[in-house]
Amino acid sequence: MKTEINKQPSKLLKPIAAIKEVFFAFDRKVDGALVFFFKHYGKTKFMVAMSKKVQYLGIEKLWDKGPKAFIYFFLFYLIRDTILYIVIPIIFAKATTS
Repeated sequence: MKTEINKQPSKLLKPIAAIKEVFFAFDRKVDGALVFFFKHYGKTKFMVAMSKKVQYLGIEKLWDKGPKAFIYFFLFYLIRDTILYIVIPIIFAKATTS
């Protein structure tokens, strides 16, 4: 005897599905940049490409190839790491203490 399972989504999942729909619609407009950003822990495609170049060229040779790109790369990492490791923990600590 087979029991019939309710195929209607629960009331809790409807708002989550709506939020996901909006997120993925926006992600499609920006050519998948949001999913890439979250999948690579806050790195843009530029940062991932520059990280690979740093690994096989070294920092000095990368600077010699293009100081402007190196400065952008350094600033992106500086801003990202400042937000991830300084700003967010401070906000979290303030929110959780009385």
